[in-house]
Amino acid sequence: MKSLIVILLFFSFTLTSFSQEKPASEDGAMDITKLPEIVINKAEKDFSVYIHHHNPDQSVKRIQDKFIAYDIGKDYEGYEEYLVVMELKKGSLAATYNENGKLTRVVENYKNVRLPNNVIVSVYKSYPEWTILNDKLMSEQIDGEIIQNRYTLKIKKGKETKRLVVNPNGEILKVL
Repeated sequence: MKSLIVILLFFSFTLTSFSQEKPASEDGAMDITKLPEIVINKAEKDFSVYIHHHNPDQSVKRIQDKFIAYDIGKDYEGYEEYLVVMELKKGSLAATYNENGKLTRVVENYKNVRLPNNVIVSVYKSYPEWTILNDKLMSEQIDGEIIQNRYTLKIKKGKETKRLVVNPNGEILKVL
């Protein structure tokens, strides 16, 4: 009788340990599209908002992290606009602050970055046997709102080349 009770208790504890939620995706990674934008700093009553786009290229992530950590301090005082430019070999990030120190505009341009999987899969499904030669990422934000975020790709098959404009979700917007 005692052994039966011990066995039942053992199984009841064991079964409850397997009743946890499944991860957000099959590989256990959290869905990053549901993360909020980043508030960089508070200048008086206004918040500076920067929406961090999730590019898999590490150099792009590093420059974005460096920008988020940048402290404008009191450098903007005395100017109508204050421009911050951060550059790396693959491109640049330029941000404009107003006279109150509020972030008003961010423009990012990068060349030959690692493409998101959605973009790669979409292009190779639509253009099988084509090769991606190079790419450009252009992103622009005004007052914390994304105005444009797109990849311009140059693809080649034999002697024929095409230019594609693709959004980060993989939707082909234009064929040039």
